[in-house]
Amino acid sequence: MTDNITSVGGGSKPDAGVSALKGRTGAGAPAETRGRTTIADGVVAKIAGMAAREVPGIHHLGAGVARAFGAMRERVPGAGGSGVATRGVKVEVGERQTAVDLDAVVEYGVSIVDIAGDVRTNVISAVERMTGLEVVEVNIAVADVHLPDEEEEAAPDEGRVR
Repeated sequence: MTDNITSVGGGSKPDAGVSALKGRTGAGAPAETRGRTTIADGVVAKIAGMAAREVPGIHHLGAGVARAFGAMRERVPGAGGSGVATRGVKVEVGERQTAVDLDAVVEYGVSIVDIAGDVRTNVISAVERMTGLEVVEVNIAVADVHLPDEEEEAAPDEGRVR
């Protein structure tokens, strides 16, 4: 295996060792350097939304207006059902980093500070593991508290893990 690595740049510097494969193209180049991968904002938003919904104590994502419009949009044929996964989630995706904004409704009685920490941990872990992007921030706006005796205005989130 040492045949693929050579020392370049004179031997006087302690960090002068450079892989001979670095900068190579074609058949000799490592697979991870052959091409470019782009990840759409919607992909990151879906991952973040699903990860946030997995946290116990999160009732819904999305403020009341967003939930109402989302419920109406889901009933329109051909509008696509992916709105549930991304409702209440906004992302900015760069080449190597991403930022996530979440609008959440929490269950009454839970510690909002603890829930926010759990959501951040789960979202960061899922997005970084699945996309390789560095999550620089997860901003959470708690838009409402769901009371036990409140009736649902819209259908509950589909695919929610309890």
